[in-house]
Amino acid sequence: MGRPRTPLLDRQRITTTALELVDEQGDFSVPQIARRLGVQTGSVYHHVDGRDGIVELLRERVAESIDSGTLAPGRPWDAALTAWARSYRAAFAAHPKAIPLLTTSPVRAPRVLDQYERAVALLLAAGFALPDVMPVITGLENLVLGSALDLAAPETMWVLTDETATPRLAEALAAVPRGRAEQAFELALKGFLAHAREMLAAYDA
Repeated sequence: MGRPRTPLLDRQRITTTALELVDEQGDFSVPQIARRLGVQTGSVYHHVDGRDGIVELLRERVAESIDSGTLAPGRPWDAALTAWARSYRAAFAAHPKAIPLLTTSPVRAPRVLDQYERAVALLLAAGFALPDVMPVITGLENLVLGSALDLAAPETMWVLTDETATPRLAEALAAVPRGRAEQAFELALKGFLAHAREMLAAYDA
């Protein structure tokens, strides 16, 4: 018999299957991937560098949706970070169950590291001190990923069974318009950028 026209197994199919499992249950195992693809577990290992390798493939897959062009040289740093944050958030909001998995594993994927390289270069060019660069980037990531998780949460996160016990909270909740998560993200992003601008200005003080 001749070889099948479409390979039974490759890194793309493994990544797609792993992401499907993560979207469904928040994690994956190599045997689960093998069962879903109808192959032996050992066959999966022929294409990837173990579980850690699959995690990095997942990171690259999710990060493909982040517009790295937002970090182009010469763009104002705050406008660049704003656009990057929004694109970053949208990419992870599409796969919120992947966030705990990816944030507890060191970043090794070259294409993802390239985005960090661009972000570092952007902040250094803007005048940020080298020791402050990674705290700024990490702080922005914390904001973005927390907000991506919030997008997956119910619109109403507080259920009051007795409004008389928490009257102020009841009033505040009643006053919130639709789009709570979007408003919270924009508020946090503006506050973050304002603080970063203050950091930058303090270097010349």
